[in-house]
Order: sequence, then structure tokens, then C-alpha cells
Amino acid sequence: MGVPGPCPGSAGRQPAPVPDREEVDRALARLGAEYEAIETSLLALQDHAGRRLLEGGGLSGTTKERWAAAERSITVLWSLFDTYTAALTAAQELRARRRWPSPDDLAELSELLYGSGLTVSGEAADDSSVDGQEDGPEERFSLEELVARMNGLYARSLDVIVAADAVWSTLPARIDLLSAELRRTRSLAHSVGVRPGAHPAGDDLERITDELARLRDRVIADPLAFWVSSSTGSSAPGGGRPDTGRYDRAARALEDVRREIEAVLDVRQDAERRLMQLRDVLSRADRTLTEARQARGEVLAKIAASEVPAVSGPSTALYEQLAAAAEYRRRAQWHRLSPLLESLEERAEEELHRARESLTAVTAPLAVRAELRGRLDAYKAKAARHGMAGDPLLLERYDAARRMLWSAPCDLRAAEQAVWRYQQAAAEALVPEQAEHGPEEPARDGRGEK
Repeated sequence: MGVPGPCPGSAGRQPAPVPDREEVDRALARLGAEYEAIETSLLALQDHAGRRLLEGGGLSGTTKERWAAAERSITVLWSLFDTYTAALTAAQELRARRRWPSPDDLAELSELLYGSGLTVSGEAADDSSVDGQEDGPEERFSLEELVARMNGLYARSLDVIVAADAVWSTLPARIDLLSAELRRTRSLAHSVGVRPGAHPAGDDLERITDELARLRDRVIADPLAFWVSSSTGSSAPGGGRPDTGRYDRAARALEDVRREIEAVLDVRQDAERRLMQLRDVLSRADRTLTEARQARGEVLAKIAASEVPAVSGPSTALYEQLAAAAEYRRRAQWHRLSPLLESLEERAEEELHRARESLTAVTAPLAVRAELRGRLDAYKAKAARHGMAGDPLLLERYDAARRMLWSAPCDLRAAEQAVWRYQQAAAEALVPEQAEHGPEEPARDGRGEK
């Protein structure tokens, strides 16, 4: 590298028009401003917090490979900047010799500012060399081409630094906060007996602890493994976002454990109330089953030719589990009591529902008999309103139905037929009477029937 000289092979090209003094001054002013911008960017890159962290060492994986390439790029970048600085200084010194430059001065300035006379070694000229490839031959560049090469190297280097710094600025802090929450949850879990090997939530806490430790070590050593490049195709350095997938999964797992611990704490606070409620539900189920057994005896004594289902006894398994729950509470084994109470509450409600269904099924024949009695009396009252109470046929059929319904055991099938025959006789007896006196609104019995 050095101050540009004549470009080999330029004799075969048509020389560019020589600029005048104003054009040269404008070009130097533009290049001077560009120089200051490049220098400022390079110094900022040199002082970037992400770069200092990367230079600290201990890297691995993708980050180690990409940072090694970025370091070579930065070295080449400063070398190219030195070449650019020397060329610009030479042009500024040449212009400063005379207030009114001669044609020869303008021609030389034109070659310095616009010509491809900047000699660059193969290491700096070839982009592949920064990735560990062999150095290529020397090349010549114009100032514009040299700036383009520096821009490319700068963007690639800054991309690595910005991405690593973004991950380091995001994930370790989050992991530390989650680890602090994990420690609080572990302390709370231990206070209610939730420990590894004794409760699934305790095992989950151990797994989350190990995962966060591994995750933090990996993030510190290989931050670029947790970087997702932007899918918009933007070429801006640092275009993308930190990949928080593993962290998010650990956070969700800890939240699940925390809710389970809170459930255990709730059990500790209202265990006695829930145990009393369980005893009350099971007691009601037992009373209902007792009532069903008594009703079954009554049905078997009063109803003939009827299928009456058997009534089971109380669930001994539920009472054994209830006794175990009470023992867990006495020993403050809240982590064991919590799932047992939830299961018992569900099964106790099922037991009460089963008892009620049993009572309903057992007393169904009595309900049928009561319905037939009501229907018979309703039709008798209807006949009386129309002056047919003394009809011999109606009296005979009413007495036959009543004897069946009020005798024990009652044959429901025969009684239902007797009630139906009475209804038919009453309906036939009422037809001539209604024809003689005109239509009348039919009376309704107790069940709303006409």
C-alpha cells in the first residue's frame, strides 16, 4: 500500500477530462467530510461495548468463528483506511502548493481523486482473504472503490458486534431475573414439602435450574447462536432479533410449577374447610343411600310385579382416602394432600349423584302408583261434577281400580289397566250428557289432563 502512482495499463484507455479548480476543491471538500465520517465510524467500532466483550475471549461455536473473521476484517479495514488517508493527504498537499493550480497540477489531482492508482495488497483487496483464504495479487483501486470496500468490511464487522451485543444485552439479564424467581419458588416449594423425588414439581424445578445454568453459559460463550437474522432482507448491520425460545420455554415451565405450588399453599390454608366439606358430601351420600334402601324395602312390600334395583352401600374406598387425607394434613404433607383432595372432591360429588340416582330409581314405582291414584280421583271428581257419580258401571270400575291401588302389594300393571277402564267408562258416560246440555269446557285433573 502507498500513495497512488500511475495506473499500469492506463495508456490504452481514453483519459478522463481534467477537472477545473472548482471541481477539484469540491471533490476535496467532499472527500474530507467523508474521511471524517469514516474515521468517526471506525473509532466508534473500536470502542463499541460489544467489541470489548468479544475481545474478552471464552467464545465458542458460531460466535468464535464469525468473530475471528470479523477481527481480520477490522484489521484490513484499518489498513485500507491508512491507504485512503495517505491518498487524500497527498491530494490535499498537492492542492495546497498553489492558489491557482497549473494544468499539470490539475491532471495529477484528477488521477489522485478519480484514477485507479491506489495500490492495495492482496490481503486487503480480496474479500475472501478475511475469511482465511490465501492472499490474492495486489490490486489497484480508486478512492470511490476503496470506500465501497471499506463500507462492506465495516458492515460485516459491525453486524457481528451489534448482534452479539444485542443478545448479551437481552438474554443474560432475563435469565438472571428468572433465576431469582426460580430461587424464590424453590424456597417456597421446600416450605410445603415439594422437593425433588417427593413431588413432580420438585423434579421440574431441578430441570429448570439445570436448563437456566446451561442456557446462560451458552449465551455468554456463543451469543450469535441465539440470533435470528431479519427476514425482511434488510442489509443494515444488526438486522434481526435475539432468539428467546429456550428462555421462554423455561419461563413457561417455571410458571406452571409456580401455579402448582400456589395450589399446594391454598391446600395448606383451607385444608380443614375442604375436609369438612368432603365429610359433609359423603355423609349426604350415605343418608341418601340409607333412604334408598329403606324405600326399596317399602316398594318391595307395597308394589308387586315391579323390578326394583338393588342399592349399594357406602364407598369404603372413599372413606379410606378421606382418612389418608386427614393424616396428610396432620403431618403437614401438603404436597401429597393437594392432589388427593382434588380427586376426593370430584369423586365425592359423583358418589352423591349416584346415591340420588339410586333413590330416584328405587322410588319410581311409588311415584307411578301416586300418579295413578291422582288420575283416578281426578276422573271421579269430573264425573261427580256432571252428576254421574252414582252410575253403577262407574262405581264398579272405580271400586275395582281403588282396591288395586290401595292394596298391598299393588300390581301396577293391573292397576293401570283398571284406571284406564274407568277413564273409558267415564268418557262414554259423559258423551250423551254433554250432547243434551250442550258443549262444556272439560274439567282438568290435577295433572292438567282433560
